[in-house]
Amino acid sequence: MKKIIVTGGLGFIGSNLIDLLLKSNYRVLNIDKVTYSSNFYNTREYIKSKKYKFIKCDIKEKKIKKIIFNFNPDCIFNLAAETHVDRSIDNPESFIQSNIVGVYNLLEVFRNFSKKNKKSRLIHISTDEVYGDVLRGRSSEIYPYNPSSPYAASKAASDHLVSSYIRTYKIPAIVTNCSNNYGPKQHPEKLIPKLIYNILNNRPLPIYGKGRNSREWIYVKDHCEALIKVYKKGKLGEFYNIGSNINLNNLEVCKSLINTTKKIDNFRNKVKILFIKDRPGHDLRYALNSNKIRKTLKWHPKTNFKKGIRLTFEWYKNNKTYYKSISKKDITKRLGNK
Repeated sequence: MKKIIVTGGLGFIGSNLIDLLLKSNYRVLNIDKVTYSSNFYNTREYIKSKKYKFIKCDIKEKKIKKIIFNFNPDCIFNLAAETHVDRSIDNPESFIQSNIVGVYNLLEVFRNFSKKNKKSRLIHISTDEVYGDVLRGRSSEIYPYNPSSPYAASKAASDHLVSSYIRTYKIPAIVTNCSNNYGPKQHPEKLIPKLIYNILNNRPLPIYGKGRNSREWIYVKDHCEALIKVYKKGKLGEFYNIGSNINLNNLEVCKSLINTTKKIDNFRNKVKILFIKDRPGHDLRYALNSNKIRKTLKWHPKTNFKKGIRLTFEWYKNNKTYYKSISKKDITKRLGNK
């Protein structure tokens, strides 16, 4: 049985990835430092599994070395990161520490570990935001980085660090850049779960600016399946974009959610859209060219937005206690308004 480490496994994408790995018969060690966005609710379904173990640890800590060497993983999926743009505007330092210093420390440990376990590999998960505004066309893996927020800049720096270790130290690593994820278990500071929370509680639906900011949306399970495909079939040293090729602006996402609720039996709401002051430096459009992973690894997303948004809404509707596990101010308070 192959052994996998997932860092940041109490978070949104990490916990969904662990779920898929366990169902695929991998043994998984979840390493998470347990912050506001970490949630043990996300791992409740498999917490008693004999194939699963959790250790509280920051990837910046020295003890990460002992943990990795003792567990001896076949692969490390690095999802440990600060990810919310609005928070990076208010407090860039935590993003520098987690996304740059933390990745540096992990790379140093992995550089030595990979000498011992030559078949191991590191998959570093990043974002399409490193490319900045893509007003026309779609950004391929050779598109220049042009990050706009402290969050995006910190992720860009981490990507460059991994790339430099690949070239200089020949570490067996791969970098993936994914579009906006949505689905179950996402912290409601992000757009879709925040809108769902407000719909469920008959609150106005806040949309930045005029709602024209366009994002490429991918259902989280599709992303996780792509990550496993990259681990199994990806070429070491490469970058892979992971996206759906489908863009929707924030207003379209909001209206789609409202229409979805109208089709669910016995669910009624009278919520209204509320346009609010835009965030500073807000990119207008992200759009990935994912032809490389589709052609070379034969991966493609399976879940269209109409189906995915319904599955997402139904999960939150059926798991209202999830919101109770999160501080209310982290759901409702406006951030990044400087």
